[in-house]
Amino acid sequence: MNWIISANSKMYDHSSSFEHYGSIDWRQGKTKFEVGDIVYIYCTRPLMMLQYKCIVDRIDLDSSQIRDDKEYWIDQEEYLKSLDGKFMTLRLIEQISNNRMKLVNLKENGLKAAPQGPMKIKNEILQKYIDTYFTDNYQTDFFPETLKESETEYEGAKKTVIVNKYERSSKARENAVNYHGLNCKVCNLNFKKVYGEIGEDFIHIHHIVPINEIGKNYKIDYKKDLIPVCPNCHSMLHRKLNGKEPTIEELKLMMEK
Repeated sequence: MNWIISANSKMYDHSSSFEHYGSIDWRQGKTKFEVGDIVYIYCTRPLMMLQYKCIVDRIDLDSSQIRDDKEYWIDQEEYLKSLDGKFMTLRLIEQISNNRMKLVNLKENGLKAAPQGPMKIKNEILQKYIDTYFTDNYQTDFFPETLKESETEYEGAKKTVIVNKYERSSKARENAVNYHGLNCKVCNLNFKKVYGEIGEDFIHIHHIVPINEIGKNYKIDYKKDLIPVCPNCHSMLHRKLNGKEPTIEELKLMMEK
């Protein structure tokens, strides 16, 4: 069985919890989930989109059988409330950032309304739409195409930039935009204000730690490591001056001069 459940990122940091552990012990309530069920998680405002695909690994757990995830709860009162009842373990399969998974598009393809509680996906048109577009292959708003696995040129020297699955998907990307906003952190450009509707939600994300230096076990902090910048400033951040790429602050000083 396939399900959709909803999540509020203002109450709980799902992105970090999934990234650090690969699973979340979720309140099961009275819904009859079964091991092996597929669960899509709909993120409420401001995202309003399907973002996580999980599989149910365990069901009917009590609070003594789950990990303590207090550190991920933004609302501590809700954390205390969350300890009652039965839980299930949701193991992350994939997280994406794709505008086709936004509520407005889901409603045009079989979803009746924004998910409030657990709902079975009974509509075949909706399931087919999710199966087709629940992927990052259609998302280009945040990362330029050169950040996919490819060869690219920097200062005349060819090098290979290999982006792992984490970076091609969006385990922290959407949270970075949600936290920092859509203005360039160097020049303050906002694409929607300049270009109107066509510029809505468009920005590049700059990695403070270069992608080619990120190891397999590196834990990205979306608040510190991922910074929104416009394409022009992004290019300048990857140009070397005296053998060194400038920092965000250094580039801002260059612009002021």
